[in-house]
Amino acid sequence: MFADFLKRLTQPEPAQLPDTDARLALTALLVRIARSDGTYDTGEAATIDSVVSARYGLTPDAAATLRRDAEGLEAEAPDTVRFTRAIKDAVPYDHRLGVIEAMWTVVLADGERAQEEDAVLRLVANLLGVTDRDSAIARQQVGGA
Repeated sequence: MFADFLKRLTQPEPAQLPDTDARLALTALLVRIARSDGTYDTGEAATIDSVVSARYGLTPDAAATLRRDAEGLEAEAPDTVRFTRAIKDAVPYDHRLGVIEAMWTVVLADGERAQEEDAVLRLVANLLGVTDRDSAIARQQVGGA
């Protein structure tokens, strides 16, 4: 289902993604960060729904549909390094910075920073070209000082 999307995304010179594709790719990163500690529960899924609903102005049903599609994409996506580098090339910086903020929201949703989630988030931020400083500011903005 996502083979053509991933092929377009991982081309040597990907075009900037249309808004709907960028939403899907960035939401897949939220799913990947949530799954990184080996648990992915309904609370994390609900947090992702809430984040994408607020970020993209979606209804709860549309946010849940986007998240379910992103779960499928995340499962088929290449390793985190190739996936995030492809997104970096196809998504503007301000959108990538926004997804780092959303990722911190997901990481901190359960009240703790699991080492696995923290490590994946640092890797993803770096691969997306988001500076450590901007990532730290994003974390502070979502309450994880």
